[in-house]
Amino acid sequence: MSNEMITDAAKEAMDGFEPAESANEKKQMDNMLDFDDDPLSATGVSRKSLVIFFLIDTSGSMKGKKMGELNTVMEELIPEIRKVGEADTEVKVAVLTFSTDVKWMYSTPIPIEDFEWARLRANGVTSMGAAFKELNLRMSRNSFLNSPSLSFAPVIFLMTDGYPSDDYKEGLKELQANSWYKFGLKAALGIGNEANDDVLAEFTGSADTVVHAYSGGQLAQMIKIIAVTSSQIGSKSMTLSDDSGREIGEEDVFAAKQKLLGQQIQELVGSKVEANDVPFDTGW
Repeated sequence: MSNEMITDAAKEAMDGFEPAESANEKKQMDNMLDFDDDPLSATGVSRKSLVIFFLIDTSGSMKGKKMGELNTVMEELIPEIRKVGEADTEVKVAVLTFSTDVKWMYSTPIPIEDFEWARLRANGVTSMGAAFKELNLRMSRNSFLNSPSLSFAPVIFLMTDGYPSDDYKEGLKELQANSWYKFGLKAALGIGNEANDDVLAEFTGSADTVVHAYSGGQLAQMIKIIAVTSSQIGSKSMTLSDDSGREIGEEDVFAAKQKLLGQQIQELVGSKVEANDVPFDTGW
């Protein structure tokens, strides 16, 4: 896989992880994927828009070290995301929090150059299904994805430390009918021992795009890797060709991007808590 796929920030965050891909798998992906260096030059379009959605659990079980670590890493992450994309890509951020109530940090996606993290507090229950419904409502041309320029499919990153307290399946069913969701890059992070990876895999569509953090150090490292890497992949124009050299459809392109994201995320799997990195569920 080309080193150009990952920003310097992602490379630094991945120090200490061993790649899971074999040399043959990397060669196959390099042969299959062709990222355009200047995808918009032939169209005359000035910029493309990419919206990164963060869905963050702020229920009571996140109180304390989990929420403190998450706030800290998100403050550190924003400058790294500013480096994502090309000069012809406008990156925006939208943050949806869910506990008893579902709230947007800001009323509209904010350009990454202007985005400021507002520290979150934890309280209440885990209304994940309601969050899915709200995301479905806002993820449309009539609302949050109304850029006058062309838009990349969004990046959608879910973080939670527990099981939904409402009917998440009903909310997910509505969301799954949304075309932006279907073609968006989806990843999820389980925090601590109580997070249900099966639920997260239902959301992303694949276990390969789900990881788990059991300590503050892992949480920081994984948030940075997933957010930067998925944003980098999401902001690239890509074409796919079959064995005959015939260009194939957009659905296959988006599926290839999601597969590529899963392969990179799985480089995290098997990492261990450092000796001085205290797990969340030890009284902190």
